[in-house]
Amino acid sequence: MKYPEAIDSLIEALRKYPGVGRKTAERYALYTVNRFSEEDIDNIVSAYLKIKEDIFKCPICGNITDTDPCYICKDESRDQSTMIVVEDARDIIVMEKINKYHGLYHVLNGAISPSEGVGPEDINIKGLLERLKNEAFKEVILATNLSNEGEITAQYISRLLEGTNILVTRIAHGIPAGGNIEYADEITIFKAIEGRRKI
Repeated sequence: MKYPEAIDSLIEALRKYPGVGRKTAERYALYTVNRFSEEDIDNIVSAYLKIKEDIFKCPICGNITDTDPCYICKDESRDQSTMIVVEDARDIIVMEKINKYHGLYHVLNGAISPSEGVGPEDINIKGLLERLKNEAFKEVILATNLSNEGEITAQYISRLLEGTNILVTRIAHGIPAGGNIEYADEITIFKAIEGRRKI
């Protein structure tokens, strides 16, 4: 069946979401056309426009924000000597939910993946090294995912920081090998931070 061009365009747009294949995108698109009111569609369009206009990456840590800098970077009550390094901004949201860690963060925006052609220069390692020139930092906690790519990235950063006065630790138990931080519950995340180890 050939859909009208507007529906085809919506299907292709929806397929950009992870885990959404052609059939799921068709189902979402047809549900939108058949079940959503004009007001519902206007609200969705408005929400997307607000993201486009108001949301950007914090110029300091890379977190998603609508203020410059983000609320974490401008909070002077946070521990300025500790930094957690994560692959993705959504990992910060998960970690903040536990309300046990009160230091700073750095978002890499990915992980080193030789098989996909992603090298150290393709993620935000340069920004990390610039921030770590500040002598206030005493510990870096590597909280990349416990996947092959996350481990490669953690080892690479650890090697870069050898010979500095910064303690480099890695999140430990709690998150299973191959697991992603965004799917872990608060207790699991807290145990992983609590049980971090030097690498």
